Amino acid sequence: MSEKAYKLATIEAKTERSLIKIPVRVKGAEPVVFGGKEIVVVAGPCSVETPEIMLETALAIKKAGAKIIRAGAFKPRSSPYAFQGLGVEGLRRLAKIREKTGLPFITEVMDTRDVELVSEVADVVQIGARNMQNFSLLKAVGRKGTPVLLKRGLANTIEEWLMSAEYILANGNPNVILCERGIRTFERATRNTLDLNAVPVAKKLTHLPVAVDPSHGTGHTYLVHPMALAAVACGADSIMVEVHPDPSKATSDGQQTQNFAQFAAMMKEIKAVAEAIGRTI
Repeated sequence: MSEKAYKLATIEAKTERSLIKIPVRVKGAEPVVFGGKEIVVVAGPCSVETPEIMLETALAIKKAGAKIIRAGAFKPRSSPYAFQGLGVEGLRRLAKIREKTGLPFITEVMDTRDVELVSEVADVVQIGARNMQNFSLLKAVGRKGTPVLLKRGLANTIEEWLMSAEYILANGNPNVILCERGIRTFERATRNTLDLNAVPVAKKLTHLPVAVDPSHGTGHTYLVHPMALAAVACGADSIMVEVHPDPSKATSDGQQTQNFAQFAAMMKEIKAVAEAIGRTI
């Protein structure tokens, strides 16, 4: 048994890296696996929006090479007056997009009372940065088999991040994907400080796949492209970015969201970087 506090997440617990397979729910849909040779690109609006915007976005990101759509049905916001998401209606819209396009989806769960519902509908359940140490929520998603994308907290160490993953693993769910999304430092030029050191460090310490979210990590659209390339170069297994047909009209986080042309251009360069290090998109 490992001497580390995280017994199941440690690299010492497995002889090979974990592959997190996303169940195929739509006939003919492409299987998605986190942690293998292929780098999984996740993209979509910050929040679930109109059915028309969701379908337009899904088709655009799929054409460019993304394998999963992301959008928040339940939104944790710093201000109680900011848009909080569409809730159950948002889940319905995401499920319809999956049926029409074959794209699985990632969406956040914020409350233990919603875990059963979100886990039944979503392909991957996200635990956001603000809930990284919500231990009741971690235990609840741990009791389900649905894959979990666990974002690093705003001011948490890598060890604390792995300990949160341990809560999920220890409660029976082995399907955990870690996600670096920037941490809070004294720097104010960016929304957060995207800690790309965390990628190789986490991959040295754990067998779990590691994703990077340069949208929340930087808070500025012009930085998403270069930091996504850097994330791929340093070993990320997945990239998660925000995409919208017209970011200026996005319900939330438009300032860090790419339009379709920007996303397509980024994807071409990501493929080149992936090929250079022996991986694929």
